[in-house]
Amino acid sequence: MPAARPTRIPDQREGADDATAAGTTVDHLTETYRAHYRSLLGLAALLLDDTASCEDVVQEAFIRVHSARKRVRDPEKTLAYLRQTVVNLSRSALRRRILGLKLLTKPMPDMASAEEGAYDQLERDALIKAMKGLQRRQREVLVLRYFADMTEAQVAETLGISLGSVKAYGSRGIAALRIAMEAAA
Repeated sequence: MPAARPTRIPDQREGADDATAAGTTVDHLTETYRAHYRSLLGLAALLLDDTASCEDVVQEAFIRVHSARKRVRDPEKTLAYLRQTVVNLSRSALRRRILGLKLLTKPMPDMASAEEGAYDQLERDALIKAMKGLQRRQREVLVLRYFADMTEAQVAETLGISLGSVKAYGSRGIAALRIAMEAAA
């Protein structure tokens, strides 16, 4: 013999108003949107600093309240829920911004700025172009002497030329570079 089902005792709130028991309707939320979107946008604008973020926050608030509309039992409280959601979402947006700013890497005080780096790159490009315009021996002597950090004797030995030739090619190469760099500037 099957067990008897217990009878359900109705709650005092049940049946009082089926519309409120179902939660806020989509139509009511739509009317709230039309009537209060601007005021909610103004609230967000007082809490945030840019229009795009304000609009995002208000739209997100409506989406969240729409998703949870069954929990908003009293349609008259829909606007209050929306306001609270706008405030909470604004706080979250500010918190994310502050955290993002804290996590940004700060340049070291002795690091060159981007402008200095770009200027240095332009100078290097001009120097390379000027070096390519030198005679082959002058370029070889200057590269070995100043970029490879060799002594004049080591350059002479590497290139198989005399020490005097290294000095002559070096001085003529520097003079030609000076002229080329001044013309580039």
